[in-house]
Amino acid sequence: MLHTRIVTALVLLAILLPALFAASPVPFIALTLLFIAAAAWEWARLNGVAGAGALATGALCAMLCAGLWRAGAVESSLPALWIAVGAAWVLGSVWLLGRGVPAWGRLPRALRWVLGLAMLCAAWLALAQARRAGINFLLSVLVLVWAADVFAYFAGRALGGRFTRGRKLAPSISPGKSWEGVWGGMLGVLAVGAGWISWDGAHADGAASLYSRLYAFGLAGLVGGVVFLVGMSVAGDLIESLVKRSAGQKDSSQLLPGHGGVLDRIDALLPTLPLAMLLVSVVSRYA
Repeated sequence: MLHTRIVTALVLLAILLPALFAASPVPFIALTLLFIAAAAWEWARLNGVAGAGALATGALCAMLCAGLWRAGAVESSLPALWIAVGAAWVLGSVWLLGRGVPAWGRLPRALRWVLGLAMLCAAWLALAQARRAGINFLLSVLVLVWAADVFAYFAGRALGGRFTRGRKLAPSISPGKSWEGVWGGMLGVLAVGAGWISWDGAHADGAASLYSRLYAFGLAGLVGGVVFLVGMSVAGDLIESLVKRSAGQKDSSQLLPGHGGVLDRIDALLPTLPLAMLLVSVVSRYA
């Protein structure tokens, strides 16, 4: 199993890294269209749309994203869109996680299908805009999610339940997650952010990272932004787990041997990318 995970990860890196570091953002943006189409195919299957319908959902998602690209959305500043998407994620997360797995299944299938398409298209557009903002900026957003996950894992293993008397974060959705893990993830990302800000200061010719942009509002801006984004990355992870539980599935698919599906790899990024673009829009306007 570990060997399979490593091989899959190496293959993905061999595909993604050359596109990410290309002089133009076009190869990376185009490549991610394939991944978002695969995620849409998985979403359809998790919500009761199988066979040709699932394939059509993936193709439609890719075409919608390509249409946004052709219409100039990738190059445009879209603060109103990010406010709307951010509000939908925050309010939707509070509503859904507060009601648990049964609430998802009670929503009409067509509504769940539309919500998934909208969520995936918004995440892809935010990813494309982040790449256009600069590799340093995009990597800082991606690393926020990855670091939060890693630090949460180790903090949860070492401290899970010690400060909350065994109380879990969302026992009916993801029994392994603890509040101590969430707090550890936030503290770990803050440490990463402090180091990244120092690196940005020593490389002033590069595009500013997410952390430096948040720090434009001082320490409070950095801490508040990181806590908010890490919290929403956890919400994205939990919501995908909730959807899988509703569908009776352990993984979103087996497209990535040893890792599950594409949605399993990007679930925490789905809210984080649009919300990062929202925070950057605020910083650009008021800082």
